[in-house]
Amino acid sequence: MKKSLLFLLISGGVWLVGCDKKQTTAEEIKAFMLSDTMMKRIELATVKTEPVRSELTLVGKVIADENRVIKVFPLVGGNVENVSVELGDYVRKGQVLATIRSGEVADFERQMIQAQAEVLVAEKNLKTAEELFDSKLNSQREVVAAKKELENAQAELNRIKEVFRIYGLGKTPVYLVKSPIDGFVISKNVNPGMQLRSDNDEQIFTVGQISEVWVMANVNESDIPKVKLGMKADIQTISYGNELFRGSVDKIYNVLDPDTKTMKVRIRLNNVGYKLKPEMHATVSLKFNEGGEMIVIPASSVIFDRSKNWVMVFRNRSDIETREVQVYKMLHDIAYIRAGLRTDEQVISKNQLLVYDALND
Repeated sequence: MKKSLLFLLISGGVWLVGCDKKQTTAEEIKAFMLSDTMMKRIELATVKTEPVRSELTLVGKVIADENRVIKVFPLVGGNVENVSVELGDYVRKGQVLATIRSGEVADFERQMIQAQAEVLVAEKNLKTAEELFDSKLNSQREVVAAKKELENAQAELNRIKEVFRIYGLGKTPVYLVKSPIDGFVISKNVNPGMQLRSDNDEQIFTVGQISEVWVMANVNESDIPKVKLGMKADIQTISYGNELFRGSVDKIYNVLDPDTKTMKVRIRLNNVGYKLKPEMHATVSLKFNEGGEMIVIPASSVIFDRSKNWVMVFRNRSDIETREVQVYKMLHDIAYIRAGLRTDEQVISKNQLLVYDALND
């Protein structure tokens, strides 16, 4: 009898303790509720399904649009008297870049004077031949010969005038190097006092328009199948930190560099404010779809703890669940979730760590 009574007391005690623990846990869960202040501090994100995207990171270099770049060569030899622009200057079409005093220009002026004189002589000879022919003092052949002489003299004068027009020459032995377009001086290979030879084959200036620029990027052989025309590209440079410049792939060079075994692609982009300078190094991110769809949430929603990934699933301010998820990958500010979430659920994407600590400590 005593043994039976002792057993009942112990059993009842255990039951009472168990009930007490369950009641305490339920009260604790019920007691947790986000305050108004905390509700203002958090942000919620709706779980969505999107195509799985990826990116290819390439190393590249900014260059001027080759269709908008003109190399300026000296058309005559001589002594450079003055250079009126510096590297990086913005110039207008027709603006004088440099002044060259040239013996060749002086010789062209001499040829012009001689050609004009020969035309005058040929005109007088033709007039005399026609008068003599009218007086029957010479033959038609002499008139034809005089006309031919005038035509030759006029052709030579026209040639010299065309040389003056092409070279932009005046009546002095000075040759003015002028900008052929509006743009920036992106290379300069001349200084005052320099002697230029007439057979010089090196440009003395390069003028380019950089309102649009190209980024030439190298693609490794293994990544070539991923690159397609029209792919969107984000460009970053050392100079502008995290600022993104956006363009698209508009040309694929379907040959490999024999030294680097890489293929070049060209990204065209607008250069607002001329921020991108030729020869800048650039990091290129090309976006493409891997195929298929997957759950996505903001990457900031994911909490890594105890070698696992967690999110805070929000139903209401007193019903928040700590749930383990399987992350497929993270791409910038997006996390692709393989398992653990359903579309249209809500997760806390800002200050979720505070809620996680409060619920799991």
